[in-house]
Amino acid sequence: MTATHRAAPINGSSRTKEELLSTISASRLGTWLSCRMKFYFRYLAGIPKKPSPAMRVGTIIHAVLQQWNLARWRKAPLQDDMVKTVFDHAWANAEKEEAVNWQGEEEETKSGALNLIEAYLKQTTIPVEERPEGVEVSVERDLGKFGLPKLVGIIDLVRQGGRIVDFKTTGRTPDPEMVLHTTELQTTMYSMLYREATDRKESGIELHHLVRLKTPKIIITEAGPATPRQHDKLLHLIGSYVRGVEFEDFTPAPGLQCAGCEFFNECRRQ
Repeated sequence: MTATHRAAPINGSSRTKEELLSTISASRLGTWLSCRMKFYFRYLAGIPKKPSPAMRVGTIIHAVLQQWNLARWRKAPLQDDMVKTVFDHAWANAEKEEAVNWQGEEEETKSGALNLIEAYLKQTTIPVEERPEGVEVSVERDLGKFGLPKLVGIIDLVRQGGRIVDFKTTGRTPDPEMVLHTTELQTTMYSMLYREATDRKESGIELHHLVRLKTPKIIITEAGPATPRQHDKLLHLIGSYVRGVEFEDFTPAPGLQCAGCEFFNECRRQ
């Protein structure tokens, strides 16, 4: 018998168990697989947490690249200082919506984020004149025939020829093999969603890492189309998620990852 840890009820739950069993996303499944207690705090208890500086930078970079790609889709690429204007607008809006505790480093962080975007736009392998097939595409796939929740997700970019692109920010240079391993769940989901939306097989997947270093780096990791084995593996993982949520198995997973967990204090009090 598997031991089940029941967290004490916390007021202000953001979602019901039924809601969590009706749909599944890459971020939710990834959290579940990393630590079920963290999943509980984030999705069922809905404990609010302010975004960290790194999270804010990632959000802003995604917002600017979204506008860059939409401008290409409209066949009116961003020119000269337009990128900085979009960046400043996105930064101000994000801070207005929810301010970050910068500890006196906002301007330095902001300057570094803009430098990172500019470095990406100079080094990217995506031609400015190439019109995207889709930008920030919201897609879903009904997995009811497998007895599973509806799969939902947003694809950052689909290039010409059905090439899926996902943008990521990181503070360290990624290892290609580790990237392919740790993002397999997400990229396989994108594969399923793309095929559902287009009735075509993706031509490949690109992971574009924008690395926050003193001298910014751009690392692109490429993968081929998802395999049948990867699709089967994903369905199996979603099935495990469904069974765990149904039985309210919110078992913690203590480890090195706890050092960076935003729910460390809540977990220690259980």
